[in-house]
Amino acid sequence: MTRDEADRRVGAMKNRRYMALHAVVAAGFIFLLQRYALSASLESSLLWALTFGGCAAGLAYAQSNR
Repeated sequence: MTRDEADRRVGAMKNRRYMALHAVVAAGFIFLLQRYALSASLESSLLWALTFGGCAAGLAYAQSNR
């Protein structure tokens, strides 16, 4: 493996970490907002958290490929 290939792999790993972190933080924020600030049910809060987490991961992916 050449140095360029190794650098690309490290860069890809950083992007994956960034996307995962973005998704987890967004999902956590929406879950807490729905569950405690808006007094929504657990099922509804989890559904919204999953939805927003997926959207946040998609946005982070789009930003990393610019």
